[in-house]
Amino acid sequence: MAEAGGFSAAARRTGERQPAVSKAIAALEKRLGVALFHRSTRSVTLTDHGRRYLERTRLMVEDLDDADNEMTSRSLQVSGSVRISVASTFGRLHVLPLIPELLTLYPEFEVDLILSDIVRDMVEDRVDLTIRIGPVDEPDAVVRRVTAVPLVCVGARRYFRDRGIPQTPADLVDHNCLIYGGFHEPAATWPFVGPDGPFSVVVRGNLSSNSIETIRAGVMAGVGIGFFTTASLADDLADPDIMPVLEDFVRNVRDVSLVWPKRRFVPARVRHTTEFFARALSKRLSGCGHVDPT
Repeated sequence: MAEAGGFSAAARRTGERQPAVSKAIAALEKRLGVALFHRSTRSVTLTDHGRRYLERTRLMVEDLDDADNEMTSRSLQVSGSVRISVASTFGRLHVLPLIPELLTLYPEFEVDLILSDIVRDMVEDRVDLTIRIGPVDEPDAVVRRVTAVPLVCVGARRYFRDRGIPQTPADLVDHNCLIYGGFHEPAATWPFVGPDGPFSVVVRGNLSSNSIETIRAGVMAGVGIGFFTTASLADDLADPDIMPVLEDFVRNVRDVSLVWPKRRFVPARVRHTTEFFARALSKRLSGCGHVDPT
């Protein structure tokens, strides 16, 4: 009803007669004790109660639909829409190239790929699967760690010719460090490991951004030093002008995880997509110095 925009349209979608749909809605409103729809001669729209009820029940209805579809089509190809969210640079470099293979395996899939450095609300944005790099704090989600990739501190040789090469993390106080963060961040904390264990250094620079792509471009242009996962640089590390520094102190890694909403029923399309990326990303990231999850 809410999506169809009227009783007649809902009846056509469901194959029921219009009086039967009207009667079912009336019975539901009577049981709940609230009006779910505003009715006029021209349109039928949700009330505030109706919108809240739809938001609370949508996932349950989708679960039922998914369960019905899987039970009635076990002998058929897995099908349906899969919405995937991933950080922009990692998605461009490592997820987008895998989509054709996924669609070849499951030609009935419809993939909606969201490339964004903003952490999405999976329920609100109706995201089926998120690929995260780094720690995941999602109490209402299932997290599957796939692999881990090392960190690397790099700059362009032209930058180091002008500013010198830092020999220890403490030397970064005299360098222009490009900062990945939210709104303009004047400083950041970079993690290192020394003879006495882990420690961190506060760094500053004249360029900050919530986009890894921006920080990467700044490093490539010789603006300053950046701190990345090797997966975010990929082929850039083979560029003769790009030079890793402080390698004896950079030993940390970042997990690459698959995350999906905690639900009683996980649709077959999400399970198959998760298994595909678990295998494909582990294999693809093996060239980025990944760490076996076991």
